[in-house]
Amino acid sequence: MSQRCFQKGPVLVGMIHTGALPGTPASRLGMDELIESAAREAALYREAGADALLVENMHDRPYLRGPDVGPEITAALAVISREIRLRSGLPTGLQILAGANHQSLAAAHAAGLDFIRVEGFVFAHVGDEGLHQSCAGELLRHRRRIGAEGVALWVDIKKKHSSHALTADVSLAETAAAADFFLADALIVTGTATGQPADPKEVATVVQAAPGKPVLVGSGVTAENASDFVKAGASGLIVGSACKEGGHWTGPVSRDRVLAIAQVVHGFRP
Repeated sequence: MSQRCFQKGPVLVGMIHTGALPGTPASRLGMDELIESAAREAALYREAGADALLVENMHDRPYLRGPDVGPEITAALAVISREIRLRSGLPTGLQILAGANHQSLAAAHAAGLDFIRVEGFVFAHVGDEGLHQSCAGELLRHRRRIGAEGVALWVDIKKKHSSHALTADVSLAETAAAADFFLADALIVTGTATGQPADPKEVATVVQAAPGKPVLVGSGVTAENASDFVKAGASGLIVGSACKEGGHWTGPVSRDRVLAIAQVVHGFRP
């Protein structure tokens, strides 16, 4: 999803949480079933007005960290996300949990995707899985080495589900400015956990710290608060829980819920 996609106004990015993948503790489905389930959700998102999709292996809990993620996970997500992109026709991105940024980039490049969501781009933090080190230098060189410059890097700033005590003396604005300086393509602001809303004031702070850089909200967006984030300067909203039945990330995608948020987001377009 190139920078020009943000020029028409704020975009709605729908989260697709794949079923638990082969080899993970909760795995129950084969690849064909996983693909068809994800493709159905992609179709619902498109019909209801989503502008892009983001694929994530959230059901693979508990997560392995970075390079410990097995090749079977990378391969499975490359296959699933390519099918989603081809069938939906929407710009599609990928995040492989947890912090498997090099694997995400490789899979996205192989699948012809548009972007990846990156954890730990600048500075270090402690996640549920342990310590995550910064990866900007290695990841950008890896992108150049494999010819994946067409895959944009959407970067979390002081990511949810993490302790940032290590960088308590580094402000949100300073973190955003560092990610901008290190050539991130877009920045993501979140709340403290999945389904927990970000602070519109923090969104505005990141927008000011990285002028001209798209800023997205990556958790807790609902039909009720979406306008607050757009008014704060957000270029896009990544929505998962609020698009699911019951408002919980484990539920199936609800067409009506997606439609309600899409109407708010698209209402800000010229």
